[in-house]
Amino acid sequence: MRRLLAALLVALAAAPLLAQSELQQRMSDTVSVGYVMIPFTVLTAKGAPITDLRSGEIQLFVDGQPVRSDMFEKSENAPVSFTILLDASGSMALAGKMDAARAAIGALLAHRRAGDDFALYVFAESEAREVVPFTEEPAQITRALAKVTPYGKTAFFDALATMPERSRLGKNASRAIVLLSDGIDNASTLTRADLARLLQGVAVPIYPLGIRDPGEAPAGRTREDLSDLDLLREVASLTGGKLTLGNEPQQIALAVASIEKDLRAQYLIGFTPTGHGAVKYREISLKLAGRIRSVRVRAGYLGTEPPLIASKRTERKRS
Repeated sequence: MRRLLAALLVALAAAPLLAQSELQQRMSDTVSVGYVMIPFTVLTAKGAPITDLRSGEIQLFVDGQPVRSDMFEKSENAPVSFTILLDASGSMALAGKMDAARAAIGALLAHRRAGDDFALYVFAESEAREVVPFTEEPAQITRALAKVTPYGKTAFFDALATMPERSRLGKNASRAIVLLSDGIDNASTLTRADLARLLQGVAVPIYPLGIRDPGEAPAGRTREDLSDLDLLREVASLTGGKLTLGNEPQQIALAVASIEKDLRAQYLIGFTPTGHGAVKYREISLKLAGRIRSVRVRAGYLGTEPPLIASKRTERKRS
């Protein structure tokens, strides 16, 4: 599986040399999945995570058809493997964004629980480089952060494309990528559309923390001072994560607490694709019971047909 995903990332890195149709063909031909793991969070009408969900309250659908899952697990308060992806490009030196990012990472480390582990990756003009491999020692992350100095342009798309597979190096079943960036890209070889296609099949939720005051207006500010919130929101939506904003201590504390609350109330469902049909992108959705008002879940997976639940009409025909 890892070799297949690595092959995909190599193909994506070469995207400028390929025609768009050739890139799409290569993606669909080289990637399939042996098991589809779907982390999700369900919310009340007030946006609070529900922590006592029962399996009968939710139904899995793929491409609009009901699917038979063989796993339902609750990961409340389970340890999490956090992959921290920090934007260290020149635009992060403006408007106090790097200081805010360091404060957010400090707050995340302060919220750690027994069994949590953390890795730190940093990017600027090229793909993300590993600064601290997964560790349960937060001091290693803190020491490395002190040495990070913003520089150069931003290869946001290229850096993020490599992260979902790297996040699997953490030891815990519950995983998340915490992205600290302004979302500005001015140096990638990949396009925004390339990144979106890749993230459609990602099983690890990405939680972007936009380094910006939630009430900040763009009037009179340069693009480099602000954040590309539409891009950060799209990254979160495709992977089942959530965008939060903040650049002041209180805002950052609330944003990190919100991410923590989400991850400690996560559920997992899953299934094995049948192996029948074409390897293609298939949309995931969840049908919700009465008390559930919304759900955060990955957008889909790239693979063969799921194990559909036969309708009563189909069963009568077979009998």
